[in-house]
Amino acid sequence: MPDTPLVLAFDTSAAHCAAALLLGDQVLQSVVEPMAKGQAERLLVLCSELMAKANIKVSDLSAIGVGIGPGNFTGIRISVSAARGLALGLGVPAVGVSAFDALRLGTQGPCACAVDARRDMVYLQGYENPNLSDPGQYPVAELPAFDGPLIGTGGHPPVHPVAEAIARLAATRFLTETMRPAPLYLRPADAAPSRDPAPVILS
Repeated sequence: MPDTPLVLAFDTSAAHCAAALLLGDQVLQSVVEPMAKGQAERLLVLCSELMAKANIKVSDLSAIGVGIGPGNFTGIRISVSAARGLALGLGVPAVGVSAFDALRLGTQGPCACAVDARRDMVYLQGYENPNLSDPGQYPVAELPAFDGPLIGTGGHPPVHPVAEAIARLAATRFLTETMRPAPLYLRPADAAPSRDPAPVILS
């Protein structure tokens, strides 16, 4: 493991397969491949390709960062399960990063971050906005009032691409992270235990 933290981060919570390698503050490789399905087959291959391009071995990794949503139910489970499995096999921490935190990275002061929830809805979380301290689901046409800009769906683009943001946040958290990544589901049906069995690899 290098003295400078080396983080592999990835995300499949939306219609994409995104991954990034971060060494210290330097992005070694970063890619976002749009795809509506097939992330389960593509994700680990994509990560292997990134590491090969950067001449990095999996044994060099300091931590794994993973997007935990909210977003596509199946996509979140794919990436979270992969992160848990890699972390277990490599003996390194896995850090879950919400889509809201990834969107906000690089923005100072009050704001709100929005993620597409389909059906003319968005998932929304405020920062430095006490009335939006908890994430929730709202109609696009009926967003609650908040201070600062809107980042994400219907608002300003984020400062960093999603996987790079996850990698940067994981790099600041992995030394103190004690919880395994867990999906962030905001729809009641998605959160039902019968639809979210624990990954077999961690039983």
